[in-house]
Amino acid sequence: MLLLTLAVLQGAYAYPWVSRAAGVDSSILQRGSIAARDSADCPFNANHEPAAPVTADFPYNNAKDGKPGNGKGGYLVPAPGDTAHEFRMPDPKTDIRGPCPGLNTAANHGFLARDGIVTYNELDGDIVGTSKLSIGCDASSRTALTGNLLAEELGLNGHNHFEADTSLTRNDYFLADGDNYRWNATLFTHMMDYCQGNCDLQALAKCREARYYESRAENGNFFFGPGSLLLYGAASFLYELFPTAGGTADEVTMMSFFGANKTSDGQYVWNGGERIPPNWRARVDPYTNFKVGREIFAMYLLHPVAFGGNIGQNNFLGMNFSTYIQNGQLNLNTPYDAMCLLYQTLTGPFPAELGNVINLPVAVENAITAKILRMAQNFGCPINPNSGDGVSGTQTPQ
Repeated sequence: MLLLTLAVLQGAYAYPWVSRAAGVDSSILQRGSIAARDSADCPFNANHEPAAPVTADFPYNNAKDGKPGNGKGGYLVPAPGDTAHEFRMPDPKTDIRGPCPGLNTAANHGFLARDGIVTYNELDGDIVGTSKLSIGCDASSRTALTGNLLAEELGLNGHNHFEADTSLTRNDYFLADGDNYRWNATLFTHMMDYCQGNCDLQALAKCREARYYESRAENGNFFFGPGSLLLYGAASFLYELFPTAGGTADEVTMMSFFGANKTSDGQYVWNGGERIPPNWRARVDPYTNFKVGREIFAMYLLHPVAFGGNIGQNNFLGMNFSTYIQNGQLNLNTPYDAMCLLYQTLTGPFPAELGNVINLPVAVENAITAKILRMAQNFGCPINPNSGDGVSGTQTPQ
């Protein structure tokens, strides 16, 4: 789900001493030409620091340099005495936060860079060199590929790239003047009403269905395409990853990871920062792509909805996509079909709201595809001949 825009630092940052030299007005370097490509009001940190690394004293899962580590959890996070990964309230002037509460939490604890400009090495292995992305607003000045003077790298706030309509706790882009990333108290309250103390598969399936029909009724630019299936994967994190090992997705856990407090009269309010609950232990076994895929379809099929979009208010048109979706209806016969649809979703050039496609160099797209190609080969999925894998046609199931 993090297959988004890739980037490296701009060359201007190779000379940090300039801004500190005596008699030099550094304002133009810090907020002028360098930040001119960033979205308005995007937080800016001139002194970026990477995520705090794991150490011999606090090894956690021993995941280093993008490698997965020992693949076993059950340990306390943060570990006792590990001040490098203590919770720190984000600074709205310097720290970018976005629509994903899990990533926001990781940044608030220093497991990702606290300013929200993160590397794929920190997220899921270094896909392409020192590529970076913003976990929120457009920070192209700090994430665009070297030499890329035109294309914007929207960050996770970019509509229909990571964020999409029908979010459980965020507004639809076109219903909130582009504010599709801030926590919404009303939506969070509705989610907790469905959960009734336990945000499990059944509760979130009902909540996702309700958000779909609410968005479809209110949003004249509503869109729910194959990529929207990933919203079900994100929802599964609430009961698969957010609870402490062996625990449940209860109200206290949800409030902590979503940055909410509860007033004496029962109202949920934003507290300024998502955080790991006290005495939290990591999930014991890895939450793999295959397990995520299983939960996506388990949740969707409890309350299936049509794929497509509105052409104006109350004018929904079902979409067609390969053999998997016909007239808006999902057509899956086997687990093979389900996993291949996810593969096509992840590797296909799905458009944004106006038909724009993420502008990535071919080498970057090829590297992204290579990271998830094994999933497709295991199920014998048709391979996109333009995906950069060097082969075409259908792979033999393994």
